[in-house]
Amino acid sequence: MLRILDITAPDINNGNGIRITLWVAGCNHHCKGCHNSWTWDYNQGTIFNDHKDEIYTKLSNWLSRDYVEGLTFSGGDPIRQDDDALRSEMEIINWLRTNYPSKNIWLYCGDEYKCLETNSLEKQVCDMCDVIVEGEYKEELRDVAHTPFRGSTNQRIIKIRHK
Repeated sequence: MLRILDITAPDINNGNGIRITLWVAGCNHHCKGCHNSWTWDYNQGTIFNDHKDEIYTKLSNWLSRDYVEGLTFSGGDPIRQDDDALRSEMEIINWLRTNYPSKNIWLYCGDEYKCLETNSLEKQVCDMCDVIVEGEYKEELRDVAHTPFRGSTNQRIIKIRHK
C-alpha cells in the first residue's frame, strides 16, 4: 500500500521550476550518506487509500496555481514499492493528467531505468512520467555544484515523455 510522508510546496529542489513534491515512504537502497534516510521506513506515513480526498485537495490547492510547473514523486523510492502502491501512484498520475494536463511529472528512482523489466508496474509508472532521475545516490560521487536535481554524478536525468 502506498504511504505518503508529506507533500511539500512550493519546492524548487526536486525538478525544474516551482513544484510540489509528494514524499513516498519506503526505500531499501539505504544509500550511504542519503539525506532522505527519514523516508526509508515503509510502515510510516499516511495510507493513500484512506486519505485520497485530503491528498487530492492538498495537491489541487497547489497545482491550480499557474506558476506551479508540476509534481515530483520522491522519497524513499517511489519505484521500490509493492504492486498496490504502484497502482496508487498510477492513479495519482492519471488524476493529474486528467485535471492538470499542462503540468509535468518528475520521479526519483534509485534503479536504472534501462534495468526495469519491460512490462513491470515499475516501468509503467516511470513511462507515465515526463522525467525520471535515475540511479542510487553514491556519496563518493557527490558533486552538487555540477549535478542539478541530483545528489551524485552517477545519477541521470532522463526525459521520458516529450510534449
